Amino acid sequence: MCFEDEAGFTRRPPRGRTWGRRGVTPVVTVSGGRSGRLSVAGLIAMRPGSRTRLCHRLRTHRAGAGKRRSMSERDFVALIDGVHQLVKAPIVLVWDRLNTHVSHAIRELIAQREWLTVFLLPAYAPDLNPVEAVWAHVKRSLANLAVVALDRLETLVRNRLKRLQYRPETLDGFIAGTVLSLDDPASP
Repeated sequence: MCFEDEAGFTRRPPRGRTWGRRGVTPVVTVSGGRSGRLSVAGLIAMRPGSRTRLCHRLRTHRAGAGKRRSMSERDFVALIDGVHQLVKAPIVLVWDRLNTHVSHAIRELIAQREWLTVFLLPAYAPDLNPVEAVWAHVKRSLANLAVVALDRLETLVRNRLKRLQYRPETLDGFIAGTVLSLDDPASP
């Protein structure tokens, strides 16, 4: 079973709590409002008897009018195909109702994969997707950090996600933080 979600990062850092002298508010100065964007699609794969895995795909989008600023259907399918090669088993995929996830093109690409079963989460239910907790964790680690270049941001995000890949107990905690019951309803 796999859960998928996507997130975006820009050079503008997420806000976070920090320490400062009493009466002096710390200020992080950031420039470059439209300097590009980093899109990340992440997937938590769990299988009985195996450790929980985190797989991801990053895409850098340079600033410019008329350019795509998000992941495409092909990016999502490449991520799913990569996970299928990794786990060597049929995949039950659970994801949200992003317009790219329900498009005609993605339905055609999914239909070509007999080993893939897709379920959609209800609308406006981020608390049911454990990958949302991954993004919160990564963004919390980047809070108040002003990045000079988009390449540097990509390196930081990639390193944060790599660290999570080696912490399956944290990924299991993200899954436990959802309100989903993953037990077989037929078992006693």
